[in-house]
Amino acid sequence: QVQLVESGGGLVQAGGSLRLSCAASGRTFSTYTMGWFRQAPGKEREFVAAITWSGGNTYYADSVKDRFTISRDSAKNTIYLQMNSLKPEDTAIYYCAATSGTSGLSVASRFRYDYWGQGTQVAVSA
Repeated sequence: QVQLVESGGGLVQAGGSLRLSCAASGRTFSTYTMGWFRQAPGKEREFVAAITWSGGNTYYADSVKDRFTISRDSAKNTIYLQMNSLKPEDTAIYYCAATSGTSGLSVASRFRYDYWGQGTQVAVSA
């Protein structure tokens, strides 16, 4: 059974930084694509970033490009989301997700992902 456990959320002032972690277990993830999504109150869950575990190819939403960096540590089975220059509009619950599929769905589509973590809250004050 795949388990994804996020950590690292918290309260930070605008302009600050946070690093989220997602510890993955239960599978060999070498063929997986891992993603970060977020959901603000009253809004749909939206794509933030994704990374292919094998090749390390990365993908970002336009709203976070040049501010956020996704990375992986294969030895620790952990992916990270380094978030810099945070803005109040980045406030949301952040979810880690995983997919082994090669469907035609974009890595930015939440429907592509089979497994989800419980989420970690990020709050950015003005």
